[in-house]
Amino acid sequence: MGLFTLGIEEEFQTIDPETRELKSHMSQLVEGGKVILQERIKQEMHQAVVEMGTNICENIQQAREEVTYLRRMLLDLASKQNLHIAAAGTHPFSDWQNQLITPDDRYDKLIDEMRDVARGNLIFGLHVHVGIEDRNEAIKIMNEVRYFLPHIFALSVNSPFWCGRNTGFNSYRSKVFDKFPRTGIPDYFSSASEYDNYINLLVKTGCIDNGKKIWWDIRLHPFFPTIEFRICDVPLRADETICLAAIMQAIVAKIHKLRLQNLSFRSYRRVLINENKWRAGRYGIKANLIDFGKEEEVPFYQLVDELLVFIDDVVDELGSRKEVEYVYEILRNGTGADRQLKVFEETNDLKAVVDYMVSETKFGLY
Repeated sequence: MGLFTLGIEEEFQTIDPETRELKSHMSQLVEGGKVILQERIKQEMHQAVVEMGTNICENIQQAREEVTYLRRMLLDLASKQNLHIAAAGTHPFSDWQNQLITPDDRYDKLIDEMRDVARGNLIFGLHVHVGIEDRNEAIKIMNEVRYFLPHIFALSVNSPFWCGRNTGFNSYRSKVFDKFPRTGIPDYFSSASEYDNYINLLVKTGCIDNGKKIWWDIRLHPFFPTIEFRICDVPLRADETICLAAIMQAIVAKIHKLRLQNLSFRSYRRVLINENKWRAGRYGIKANLIDFGKEEEVPFYQLVDELLVFIDDVVDELGSRKEVEYVYEILRNGTGADRQLKVFEETNDLKAVVDYMVSETKFGLY
């Protein structure tokens, strides 16, 4: 992988068109898709979850082509199985207790270890890989990128409902995932070797069998030369996914550029960043986040402007200005959570929310 290449993974819900409940696809979708898509379609632990992952993309335009193509292919595969597809961090009313688990040795072991924490992890995320070959450089960039994770997260929030309830959170997915070990904002690591020593210690002591069981909001991928962002809910629209990926890529590129000039962005403590993450998950783009430099609360909109100024000198180099500036559309239209809640407010019907999710998942694809 080259510098700042992109890989994007989106997790989708398979929906029964009649009941609007999650429907286990019994891997027909995945098996049918493998012929054309090979490794770009994957089954997950719950049978009602399907993951689509792009090839390595050289730039954001290529990433858009891949994400659009994969969503289209998934919708076509699903329609042949009489299923709908929806992109949201949680299903509004399906109960995790009623969902079938994919038969697989890996998932059996996970459930044996974590029991209902694993069974209840019925959530759908967006993961974005940004290519960095030098692992020492990557760990230093990761330390500094952590500050921006709540900003990115607030733009992605898309899971206000859980088991038929309006949770009051814009991202309840993040609260469900908090039950897993080794999640959330990672600590500061002084070097790649310190990071590797930490993972090796966990493997040696039987906590994990490999580095993929580090599920932080951002991590150095254990097998690929990438920084992987894992904090986001999967967004409703492909346009939103591309916008978020472009912002992540630009932040990594900007911090790398500063480091080449012997400059750095300040690295903040995990406990402080966590305060902003909690606010972002609760309120989304309506949040006041803390500006730790000024030591005061600042409206999210103001921080977005500051973020865009911060990355402004790299977006043209990356060719992603248009994709980054879609953020204004998110601020205007609201996040996925805002829009789901608006539909519920107007209809008082969670099935109408699912119908909205299904229609938004197709937006701009055809």
